Amino acid sequence: MAHLGSRRGRALALPVGLALTASLGFLPSGAASAAELSDAPTSAVATNGPKLTYVVNVAGGRWTAASVKKAIAAAGGEVVVSYDQIGVIVVHSQNPEFAKTIRTARGVVSAGATRTAPLSAQTDTAVDEGAQSLSAAEAKAAAARATDEQDPLEPLQWDLPAIKADKAHQKTLGSKRVTVAVIDTGVDDTHPDLAPNFDVKASANCVSGKPDTTAGSWRPNPGESDHGTHVAGTIAAAKNGVGVTGVAPGVKVSGIKVSTPDGFFYTEAVVCGFMWAAEQGVEVTNNSYYTDPWMFACKNDEDQKALIEAVTRASRYAERKGTVNVAAAGNSKFDLAADEILDNSSPNDTTPGDRVIDPKECLDYPAMLPGIVTVSATGAKDLKASYSNYGLGVIDVSAPGGDRTEYQTPDAPAVNGRILSTTVNGGYNYKAGTSMAAPHAAGVLALIKSTHPHASPAALKALLYAQADDRACTNPYDIEGDGKIDAVCEGGKNKNGFYGAGLIDALDAVRR
Repeated sequence: MAHLGSRRGRALALPVGLALTASLGFLPSGAASAAELSDAPTSAVATNGPKLTYVVNVAGGRWTAASVKKAIAAAGGEVVVSYDQIGVIVVHSQNPEFAKTIRTARGVVSAGATRTAPLSAQTDTAVDEGAQSLSAAEAKAAAARATDEQDPLEPLQWDLPAIKADKAHQKTLGSKRVTVAVIDTGVDDTHPDLAPNFDVKASANCVSGKPDTTAGSWRPNPGESDHGTHVAGTIAAAKNGVGVTGVAPGVKVSGIKVSTPDGFFYTEAVVCGFMWAAEQGVEVTNNSYYTDPWMFACKNDEDQKALIEAVTRASRYAERKGTVNVAAAGNSKFDLAADEILDNSSPNDTTPGDRVIDPKECLDYPAMLPGIVTVSATGAKDLKASYSNYGLGVIDVSAPGGDRTEYQTPDAPAVNGRILSTTVNGGYNYKAGTSMAAPHAAGVLALIKSTHPHASPAALKALLYAQADDRACTNPYDIEGDGKIDAVCEGGKNKNGFYGAGLIDALDAVRR
């Protein structure tokens, strides 16, 4: 059974259950072998194994993909969808030797199973994100304190003034021409704070690896996680006299559902999510998850390196199409620049085991793919959150993700050190995690894009980093106050392992 960090979110159950994630890098394409399978007798192919999903990455153009598809059929595979733009084919097969066989086909660069559990054998229930409810008394007190310019619950949102979003909103709320796609557990677009800004055309269900645009397919079903709905509210909850206010309350937000009913984020769904966002012209994506079942996918493993390659191709394609991709750094207190890390939760869809990995070779995707904006979390006292991953050269920027209130208590009138945002069925709750930090950065990027509509993804990222407020290392770092050092920050004031280029700045984002 997958634990909290594996399913969705990089939200955190506080004070217990620190969630986990890591980092990701680029896998260069390898040379394809000369073998050809298109003439292999299909009658000799075994079909008595568990039904698994695979990604097959091909070299060359559409002709090569067509040839490989014949080889896939000969090896006992069924094509679910083929993303010929990037040479990634999603396949189902019950042939236990499918991956090994298809790797010998001419034109195949890499291939691997996206899961270790059969498609029909996932029985986990929806994950508890560890949310804290908003009490009626808190809501009433907040509404009484709200100014005419604030939504009723905005006084509880300490995170907005932390990044100067409240001041930014006096200049602009962002442009309706900008859409941020929430690639996540689904978004409840019926929420009164999300409905005014929801982009239906840019929404889909990508769980199977193939986009489903059936009306409402992007929503979480009853009992499924509200994680994506919470993230969406942080980005773009409307400034409409109701509930909370998003970082960019004037932009559009869409939902791309990539989480299975039992809470797993598999490679085929993530590839679909990036591709759908790219083809819809989405300006920013938010990715507050790591891709199951491997917390760290290792490039020396034939299956795992194929998964890295597929998502790398998809995210790079999205950026080439004009999309900036943002991802959460993870909630395991890991130094992602360390020489080694103990991964004891992979594979999380069957039976995990202990393995010591090198984070330079075994990577968390999509958080540290090339071009991805990787975000660490801060708390209400502007310090690295107790749970947040970090690492010099890994973290790009920091943003409010919340923390245990006893560790970082917000100034009044806010009362909770976590992040308040939207939940399903029209409600609001608190969550903490780098899952909550990433959408703050996505919202600021949406404001930058609103201000500079013709800026390229590279230019948008450069502005995000340049405008971030420098945060020097906070050493010694004893967030628990027990006299023990909890983490060591490396680097200087302008760039370090805790805060990257600094804390994001929404006000600078809207200054021309």
